[in-house]
Amino acid sequence: MQGNARSTFRWLLDLAVLLIGTITLLFFLLRLTGDPAIVLAGPDAPPDQIAAIRQSYGFDESLIVQYGRYMASLLRSDFGSSLVDDTPALAKVLDAMPATLLLGGVAMALTLVVALPTGLWLGSTRNAVAARLIRGLLFVLQGFPGFVTALLLVQLFAIQLVWLPALGASGPSSWVLPAVSVASFLIPKLTRLVEANTAAVMPANHVRTARANGASDTEILWRHVAPNALLGAVALIGAQFAFLVTGLVIIEAIFAWPGVGWLLVQSTTNLDFPVVQAITFMVVIAVFLVNTLTALVQRRLDPRLGDTK
Repeated sequence: MQGNARSTFRWLLDLAVLLIGTITLLFFLLRLTGDPAIVLAGPDAPPDQIAAIRQSYGFDESLIVQYGRYMASLLRSDFGSSLVDDTPALAKVLDAMPATLLLGGVAMALTLVVALPTGLWLGSTRNAVAARLIRGLLFVLQGFPGFVTALLLVQLFAIQLVWLPALGASGPSSWVLPAVSVASFLIPKLTRLVEANTAAVMPANHVRTARANGASDTEILWRHVAPNALLGAVALIGAQFAFLVTGLVIIEAIFAWPGVGWLLVQSTTNLDFPVVQAITFMVVIAVFLVNTLTALVQRRLDPRLGDTK
């Protein structure tokens, strides 16, 4: 019981240090990007109008005073209001979060459905010709950034063939192109890792014993090889899902997907500091939770990875 309390305290302490460090660094870096008062007033606004806006938002005070006021507001769960439309910053982020989670979930599901069985098959197959063709395709896909694939898919399926929409999130048909664009970048890495793990497990004693006892190839692969081969892939799956939380900015911008990434692009362009800071806060928490969940799953699958302190 005491050990659980100590682990929980250490987990909370790590999260607090990560949040404070990230928020502090971002706060001062954002202030170096420009003056939001000029954006709000317009480039042709007279100096006295810009000064009035700067004073009304407190941008005329020292950075230390602004930072202290901001940290105090965070302790009250107040992230401030958007400088663009005066909407609470946290509310804007929470409104955009479901769209990002939807896209990330669909892309991750597609990645798992394709990568896991393909990697298991590649690591156990004797069909050298087919395996070489698939490995070549994976090699090509791994060299393509997600945004390049996205642009090619838009050109082919949205512009030329007019089969699928290219913008927005109006329904399942609009999920296809952005989800495939993201999955095409994730699938090669996960497939190759599962393949390597499978190839390493195939000569193991328990696999040879199962084969000697008359187990079929399918039973050997899914019952005796897959659990051990997939154990090493859990960390990469967790890392990829954490990447989805933070790495969908370009894809969402290409497809005008109404998620956190698209909101971040717009807020950064408008120097909307409160919204950018609220996005960062939520993303840090989400990535931290994903990494924690990944570690817990690994320990569940392999108790030897548990904390021995």
